Amino acid sequence: MASLMGETLFEISGQGPAPMKDYFHLQIAKSEVIWRWWKISLRSESTKPGEFRESHSDYLENSMLKSQVRVVFGSRIMQHTLALCEGHFDYLERLPRRLLLRIMTYLNLEDIAQLGQTSQAFRKLCGSNEFWEHTFRAHYNTVPAGVEMLASELGWKTVFFTSKLQLQKQISRRRQMTEEENCQDRTEHTIPSLSYISDNDRGDCTTLE
Repeated sequence: MASLMGETLFEISGQGPAPMKDYFHLQIAKSEVIWRWWKISLRSESTKPGEFRESHSDYLENSMLKSQVRVVFGSRIMQHTLALCEGHFDYLERLPRRLLLRIMTYLNLEDIAQLGQTSQAFRKLCGSNEFWEHTFRAHYNTVPAGVEMLASELGWKTVFFTSKLQLQKQISRRRQMTEEENCQDRTEHTIPSLSYISDNDRGDCTTLE
């Protein structure tokens, strides 16, 4: 499972609070904590960026660095980094998106609704058009072109919760509208305007007497 997490567990960058102008970067890797800073000065001389590395266990004991993280990024971020260094991270959220979608197709709709309430990331994924398309295709062996066209207009979630009868009606209605529009376009291109027909082309009706 750890191999699916990637090297970086968390990272954040930002400028320190006023009147500070320096920039900072914090990275929590699988085996260490990396703290970088860039001194911003109005003077002409330039300073090299600084970097400090230490293990997770050392970071948990480093009150000075934790205080700096709190000042720059806030208490919530600092508490999150402590949890990561203590080994409290969510393996599930760190799985590849493709694998998550595959797992979620085996859940029933009640489970999907509960999963969407666990975090902001899962709420976004459970409501995504990508997930509902994946779910729709997993439930049906083939997806007609008319359904795909309807889904591009209404969204896959709407199509998923629409009954087959209603889908057929909407597909037929859209097909009819498309045929009528095509027929109208052909008519407009084939019937010439009367303003372009000369008197000779119209003929002299009096000769029919």
